[in-house]
Amino acid sequence: MIVMKYLVIVFLLLHTFFGFAQSNDSLPKISFKTRSTYPLRPFYAPSALIVGGIVSEVNFKRSLNFELYKERNNDIPHFKTRADDYLQYSPILLAYGFDALGLPSKTDFINRSVILFKSELIMSAAVTGLKYTIRELRPDSSARTSVPSGHTAQAFAAAAFLSEEYGKRYKWVPYLSYTLASTVGALRIMNNKHYLSDVLIGAGIGLLSTKIPYWTHQYKWSKGKPNVQKL
Repeated sequence: MIVMKYLVIVFLLLHTFFGFAQSNDSLPKISFKTRSTYPLRPFYAPSALIVGGIVSEVNFKRSLNFELYKERNNDIPHFKTRADDYLQYSPILLAYGFDALGLPSKTDFINRSVILFKSELIMSAAVTGLKYTIRELRPDSSARTSVPSGHTAQAFAAAAFLSEEYGKRYKWVPYLSYTLASTVGALRIMNNKHYLSDVLIGAGIGLLSTKIPYWTHQYKWSKGKPNVQKL
């Protein structure tokens, strides 16, 4: 029963993302020349996650935040793992691991690495800025850095990176990458380090942090440019 309760959190995050992400796959191919008219649909998923996080925090004593917090403290008060510390980076390791194995990716090594660097900068700046502006107390009262979840933001930024590079050619990759990211979010709640709202907002920030560089990158370090910029 305890395991099932927290698997629900994982699937909540997955279905929140995939409910919007599946519609993105049906978008027509867009060239760089028409980027200025690119539709906003690819940003629906991260926006939904962030709004969902904000909504879940309203009226705390009656919110899903509080219900999960109570369930966690009643069922697994001593649960602790460091798996989330490592899993948050696993999609990046997989991306470069696939490359080392010779699996063709969407972007060449240099441009891919530059995009990842931009993503990490955006994500880190957003997470740090919000943490020290909002200063919300963590569920375990260890620090006032609860909103947003940095681990979850990192995991979803990395998952979006892996999915961008390999998701079109290998349809199972997005499911793997976002399952890993959602597991990180669930573990942050189970570790009593974050509320559900922190995790949802972190996931949205992570997705945005990767989608923006893919949308704006100029590919200056390659001889040619890809014909499609798929978010």
